[in-house]
Amino acid sequence: MILLRRLLGDVLRRQRQRQGRTLREVSSSARVSLGYLSEVERGQKEASSELLSSICDALDVRMSELMREVSDELALAELAESAKSDAVPAPMRPVLNPLSVTSVTGVPEERVTIKAPTEAVDVVAA
Repeated sequence: MILLRRLLGDVLRRQRQRQGRTLREVSSSARVSLGYLSEVERGQKEASSELLSSICDALDVRMSELMREVSDELALAELAESAKSDAVPAPMRPVLNPLSVTSVTGVPEERVTIKAPTEAVDVVAA
């Protein structure tokens, strides 16, 4: 079973470590106890939206960026879990209005590279 609080904690820890900051620094800035922040990062406590907002502010990260990274991690975890059970994965959201690559400024028309959390994927425009 995939625990959202564990994925969220992993992403928060990575954000903090990328900045080279300690739990103490972030907890002080977010006005959250050191122990509680540690438990959130380890996925042992479920953080409220208010607490997440404080932590994001302390890390100078938008909550939407945090949630997007969590969403990407969740999608990968779901795929890995479905591969283990040999079940057919649920279909991904359909693309209703695909973006035209020509609408993106400064991007070559024929190829776009999208960086996934662990690897780069080449997308060829139609």
